[in-house]
Amino acid sequence: MDKLWIPGLMPVQLLLILTAAFFAFVFGGWVLKKQGRSLPKFAQAVLVWITAYVILQFVLYPPIPSALLKTYMGLITLVLFLLVSSDEESWAEFKRPILKTLGGETPGFRGVRTVTFVALPLLIGFGTYNNIVPKFEEPIELRTVHPAPPASVKVHGKSFTLQTAQNPFRIDEAGQYSQDVQQEHISDNPFDPNASKYMQYVREGGAIFFQNCHFCHGDNLDGRGMFAFAFNPIPANFADPGTIAQLQETFVFWRVAKGGPGLPREGFPWASAMPPWEQHLTTDEMWKAILFEYWHTGFYPRTWD
Repeated sequence: MDKLWIPGLMPVQLLLILTAAFFAFVFGGWVLKKQGRSLPKFAQAVLVWITAYVILQFVLYPPIPSALLKTYMGLITLVLFLLVSSDEESWAEFKRPILKTLGGETPGFRGVRTVTFVALPLLIGFGTYNNIVPKFEEPIELRTVHPAPPASVKVHGKSFTLQTAQNPFRIDEAGQYSQDVQQEHISDNPFDPNASKYMQYVREGGAIFFQNCHFCHGDNLDGRGMFAFAFNPIPANFADPGTIAQLQETFVFWRVAKGGPGLPREGFPWASAMPPWEQHLTTDEMWKAILFEYWHTGFYPRTWD
């Protein structure tokens, strides 16, 4: 499945999927109209809702967090409700089957009413219980928070030897790699029009972080983002001296690129929920985001020396 996705272009591909779904609905409506028929408003809304759920839950790769899925589906439900209630005629058509079901006008509607008010609540109750009941046991082996990295990693078709690779954006004014450049600019303003090249990269990395990573890792990089507590364990706290301050920059690059699915066995059973960002970001975008994380926290990456 992941072979269908172009690294760094997931938003474009999602847009193409949504466009294809839109034209499929338009074509289906045109065919029904040619046959002198039409799909009821209620059925249209249900079909759109189910299609959106299938795309978000089963088509997107890597899968999105369940909390984000629920947020999206809630917004989609609200938009559909606004659409079907935009005028009196549309609203009357939408609620007609609902009223017939509540009134039990025919045996068929009475059967649907029974399922709706008896079987469905039981099913929802069971699903809620099944969702919150603990399903895990204590790990049978210790979890290594910082598992040993591989000697090299392949990202976007290019191999990186972790002991020799360098962040291409940790450079001084001469364009040379420098371990001291962060310290020289630690208090600089990245939004200064005359900011150094290094600080411009920091600014770009910050934009990438806040577009993609702060939902879990938090505005202050403390692992307290809006979705953080949906995971066990919660996302890494970069502001803690026990995380990126203890790691080489290439180690962080490996973890960001490969995410939880790229962890070796010792990273389990409490595997990271982080997606493999190589499916969403380019190589340069990942390096810039890492550059920003170190600059923002004030920590410096460890070296291999």
